[in-house]
Amino acid sequence: MATEINIGGNIKKYRNKQGLSQEDFAKKSGVKYTTLTKIESNVIKKPSVLIMAKLAKALGVSIEDLIK
Repeated sequence: MATEINIGGNIKKYRNKQGLSQEDFAKKSGVKYTTLTKIESNVIKKPSVLIMAKLAKALGVSIEDLIK
C-alpha cells in the first residue's frame, strides 16, 4: 500500500518551525491565504508547481523537501 504524501502537513511543519502564522506566510509567499489554508488542510492535495515553488522559496526549502 502506497503511503500518500502529505504536502499540506509538510508545509505546515516547515511554516510552524519558522514561527509564521498562515496569514504571514501567505503574504511572504505571495500565495492567497485561502489557497494556503486549503493546501494545509488537504482540500487541495496536489498544488500546482508554481504554487509549490512560491511556498518552497518562502520557506527556504526545496520543492523536494515539501513533497517527500
